[in-house]
Amino acid sequence: MNSMCTILVISIASLLVVTVSPFQVESQFSLLMPNAKPTQPETYLCTTIRLDKNTTHYITGFNPQAEMGTAHHMLLFGCEEPGLREPLYSCGEMGIQLLGTKQASPCRSGQQVIYAWAKNAPELTLPTDVGFKVGGQKSGIKFLVLQVHYASIDNIPRSGDKSGVILRYTDRPQRKRAGVYVLETGGMIPAKTTSYMETACKLNTKLKIHPFAFRTHTHALGRVVSGWRVSPGMQWSLIGKKDPQLPQMFYPIADQRMTMTGGDTIAARCTMVSFRNRITWVGAMAEDEMCNFY
Repeated sequence: MNSMCTILVISIASLLVVTVSPFQVESQFSLLMPNAKPTQPETYLCTTIRLDKNTTHYITGFNPQAEMGTAHHMLLFGCEEPGLREPLYSCGEMGIQLLGTKQASPCRSGQQVIYAWAKNAPELTLPTDVGFKVGGQKSGIKFLVLQVHYASIDNIPRSGDKSGVILRYTDRPQRKRAGVYVLETGGMIPAKTTSYMETACKLNTKLKIHPFAFRTHTHALGRVVSGWRVSPGMQWSLIGKKDPQLPQMFYPIADQRMTMTGGDTIAARCTMVSFRNRITWVGAMAEDEMCNFY
């Protein structure tokens, strides 16, 4: 199979507990679709907000406001410059453009994945003293862009869709920065077969990284997705393994004492089972496939 590794964020997150410090004052911000009215399934829509360039904030939690019957998945990007400075624009790889909107990628520059949601995953709270650094002069993230991939339009009210996420944040500096590594594959799955899709990426960093959670993502054919840390001496240690048909949330890793650094390799494998009479290619549509490990 063709494979690729996309390192979208090179920051780190650590610690194991999931309670918020009693001395930390947090605020909330609702980043929601502005009553979007997609007219067909498989539409990708984005909405953009500009962050305060004079104040740095730290995102510490995510409360999704979506339902899998409508939203196939949601992604939250941090950008230096968004694809468009618009309240709503089309942002799908396959070119489905909602009438009355412009077409662009989620980010024009500096794209980083901050959060991902699918299959009715629950709320996510980061470990104590960990946050995604955004806004201000030195975070590299000047805008947030929410992308929603619509699976169905049947249950969207006449007033429009407001899928999205409520962000918990603070301006109190966090001791450790959160970040996301994403491994992806290309390729295809032959008809009526069990196939294995694999990808690996060698870390190029001097940082000591403390993984604390993992997330898997496939479409309908995925059965198992696993991720591994591979040392320079070829010692394999399980990061996490999950059925991607379960809620696609961030789950605790297998060994909470694990650390990674430069020279280590992150590897992932997806087991795909197809009963279809056709080849299934990796792609952006629900009838395509994906093999992603976060």
